[in-house]
Amino acid sequence: MGSRGIDQGFPRGRTGHRDKKDDGVNSAAGASLDQARVLVTGAGGFIGSHLVERLVDTCASVRAFIRYTSRFDEGNLVHLPASKRDNIEVVAGDLRDASSVRDASRGCSHIFHLGALIGIPYSYLRPAEVVQTNVTGTLNVLLAARDLEVERLVHTSTSEVYGTGVMESIVEEHPLQAQSPYSASKIGAEALVESFRRSFGIPATTVRPFNTFGPRQSARALIPTIISQALVSDRIKLGSTTPTRDYTYVTDTVDGLIRAGSLEDAIGEVIHLGSNDEISVGDIARRIFGHMGKSPDLQEDPERERPKESEVLRLRANNSKAGRILNWEPRVSLDDGLKETIRWIEEHLSLFPRNQYSV
Repeated sequence: MGSRGIDQGFPRGRTGHRDKKDDGVNSAAGASLDQARVLVTGAGGFIGSHLVERLVDTCASVRAFIRYTSRFDEGNLVHLPASKRDNIEVVAGDLRDASSVRDASRGCSHIFHLGALIGIPYSYLRPAEVVQTNVTGTLNVLLAARDLEVERLVHTSTSEVYGTGVMESIVEEHPLQAQSPYSASKIGAEALVESFRRSFGIPATTVRPFNTFGPRQSARALIPTIISQALVSDRIKLGSTTPTRDYTYVTDTVDGLIRAGSLEDAIGEVIHLGSNDEISVGDIARRIFGHMGKSPDLQEDPERERPKESEVLRLRANNSKAGRILNWEPRVSLDDGLKETIRWIEEHLSLFPRNQYSV
């Protein structure tokens, strides 16, 4: 994979080529980033790696910002085919370092900001680090976007900003409620984005994905932890099984992000990406067991439960705004997405720790 210095520019896009494979995703009709110069923060993460892959397919020149480690750990980018990895410029740094972010942003027309610490249990343990990364990191992205006159910024938030939904179907105007340090950090980051849009005219869009799932997601998330445990054990440990969530397959989330970054009507908006449906933790576990042909014992583990007042009991997206502004709707069904995720985890089971609670 390319790891050229910033001054050497972007890898050349593969002009005239588009991946014709139909993977069950919206084709982003009317939403093109062909030949755009794009920075993706959090590029080594679950959603970030899928976004990078899609951008390469659509001929965008892609710079992938990953967190520096001495091993130059590229995260989920290692799962991309070599032909795609060769068309990515990888830059390592830290969101908390303004100069790293500015250097990575130089020469870019579009920024997709996905970089964040997203583990809710980890936010209980290290709230200061979460705030520094998610809030100060977002500030650094905004400063770079302002000073370098970036054409578009897509900020990726989360449905966790709502806390427990007080509406059956949550609209974007739903009150925000910080029920964890993580959700508080994302509320703060959103506020910064809106303040820079109003104060400095940054053409920004905030996208709030609900629970995205699919291949490459770690055992920190619910669906992979259910699948990976069920593959090796007849006893599954989870936290509370009664909360409900709204699940969207990762390729649909990526399509929504691309639309948000390329359609003019999205500027200045906050937009949901969700299925407009909900399912409880216990029910999705049983749905997964059915696809796997297994019937393990499902147990609630107190260690995996959130503090009582921090648990988000219900989240269900109203996605009508995404339909109206982005012409977006999820195309991959929950069952089809689960089957693909099960298949991927079966093929990569060594990546999932056994008998260990991932925070």
